Amino acid sequence: MPTAGRPAASVAALLGVVLAHGTARAEPQTSVGVTLGVAGAGLERRWWDATAFHAGLRGDVLFGRGANDDFGIGPYAEVLTHGFDELQAGAGISALAPVLDLFPLIVSTGLYGRWSDDADALEPGIAAAVFWGARSYNFHSPYVMSTGLLAQMRLGLGASRETAIVLAAQLDVALLGLPFVYLFNVLTGPSPEAAPVRRAESAR
Repeated sequence: MPTAGRPAASVAALLGVVLAHGTARAEPQTSVGVTLGVAGAGLERRWWDATAFHAGLRGDVLFGRGANDDFGIGPYAEVLTHGFDELQAGAGISALAPVLDLFPLIVSTGLYGRWSDDADALEPGIAAAVFWGARSYNFHSPYVMSTGLLAQMRLGLGASRETAIVLAAQLDVALLGLPFVYLFNVLTGPSPEAAPVRRAESAR
């Protein structure tokens, strides 16, 4: 086999193993989380020249999983800011390895674009990330909650030659919404359908 064809063959073989490992009932599993933490950012390839607040939104869809011990692979997308004086958006591919059934390891790599005050135009970049945390397979829904720690390395390819190392917590949007759901239920009171049930139970 020609040398140039070996990387493509290796990737194809990896995809085949990942997808074949999933069971026949495997369905895509989606997750969306808010990322909050710090970013060590710098220009002109200076690493951690300044510390900035990191905030972002990150979601993915993984294919090939049918249980907690299955591998998965699929696309991700993200939008984020460092210090609120720039905006970055990107996408790529993620792969899940079930190092622990309920606490898998997810590695990602992709491309992003950066808009900021110090750049005259949109700057491209490449990113790599590692997530470790709670993410089990959901047998009842295509959405799965995911909460854990995220580490990223981002390398800009534009004129500013920016770099960033991100250390953040990733909190599932469904988990963040639970307090608002509880407050809504308290303010609106019980539903009319629940009242007859409670009266019947009291009569017993």
